[in-house]
Amino acid sequence: MKIGFIGMGNMAFAIAKGIITSQYVDAKDIYAYDINTLQLDNIASFGVQVKESNIALIKECDLIILAVKPQVLEKVLLPLKEVLKEKAILSIALGYHFEQFNTLLDSSTRHLTIMPNTPCLVNEGMTVIEKASSLTTDEMSFVRGMLESIGTVVEVDSHLMGVAGALSGCGPAYIYMIIEGLADGAVKQGLPRDIAYKLASQTVLGSGKMQLETGIHPGILKDNVCSPGGSTIRGVHALENGQLRSLMMNAIEKSLNK
Repeated sequence: MKIGFIGMGNMAFAIAKGIITSQYVDAKDIYAYDINTLQLDNIASFGVQVKESNIALIKECDLIILAVKPQVLEKVLLPLKEVLKEKAILSIALGYHFEQFNTLLDSSTRHLTIMPNTPCLVNEGMTVIEKASSLTTDEMSFVRGMLESIGTVVEVDSHLMGVAGALSGCGPAYIYMIIEGLADGAVKQGLPRDIAYKLASQTVLGSGKMQLETGIHPGILKDNVCSPGGSTIRGVHALENGQLRSLMMNAIEKSLNK
């Protein structure tokens, strides 16, 4: 199946590079168009074929990944309504779901909304897909396989796409801030920065993997690290004084409310 990216921003680049690295799709079968030629030059260096327009790209491809900002989605999509007939589309635009695309596209255009995140670049992505879909069985099988080749896939109802996408899509930024903060704390105490970043990043990676693979409640895992009167519980106390969990909850809420 030939895949075309309309838009080649950071998220589209992460998906394209990820599926090339995973060898799920050959680079020669991936096409891209973006008004930013620097972005196109970057992805072209991996063997992706660059097209001169959205229409030229759509005519060449079987599956179109619509990777433009939500605020320009309709401006980009509406002029393409005719050429998208009988095509399959994946959209990664936050805020646009199944019923909205039914009003924007021809009835012959099959579509699915997905919410991936940038760790797809290193094949550790988290992609949320909307249960409502008009893709064929074969198309859905291909898309699931593609997304699973670059990470994990979770399917949710339409009304949960916003919050699920906010958690996994915005979440990496919040985790990077935690990594930076942990490393800064260690640097303040004399640890070289490169070592601090490595320790902090691997600690986050390992902790997430441990929770996923054991299924143990995060609170229990936290308790298991906290010895009575020990250094970890003193640090936990400091985080509670700073209302870390409340800040994280607020971040998710703010990401949903403009």
